[in-house]
Amino acid sequence: MYSVTVGLVKATWHAEAVDAFAISCGSALKSANRQLQVNTYSVPGVVEIPLFTKKLIQSQTVDIVVVAGLIADHGVYRHDFVASTVMDATMKVQMETGVPIIYGILTPQEFMSEGRAEFFKEHFIKKGQEAARSVLTTLDNERLLAGLLKQTG
Repeated sequence: MYSVTVGLVKATWHAEAVDAFAISCGSALKSANRQLQVNTYSVPGVVEIPLFTKKLIQSQTVDIVVVAGLIADHGVYRHDFVASTVMDATMKVQMETGVPIIYGILTPQEFMSEGRAEFFKEHFIKKGQEAARSVLTTLDNERLLAGLLKQTG
């Protein structure tokens, strides 16, 4: 029986890099020797992540969420508006629900430059592993806070 369920919400745009993040994060969590269930969900793009994440949390089927995506900075549109909007909305969901969200939506510079796709795929693998460590640390902190609240309550 699993004691904690992790929801991993990933965008499908730039799937090769984002999937590398999701796979490495999920693998690291599964090998952490903890009672974790990792459920992966796909959404079309990063803009869809905050609402889907909010509804996922409202379903009461997850204890913590990892979000993963890529916002390409390649001069076609104002990626900074997208990045800011998605970050703000995701953090609002976290604060409103009290459910921790580990943020793995990256905005790499020069993503579309020649030879960069492989570099960023490797980078996303590393970031997925870092996100897994953040999940474990956050879960430990949640347990610590729950114990402190019991002691003072």
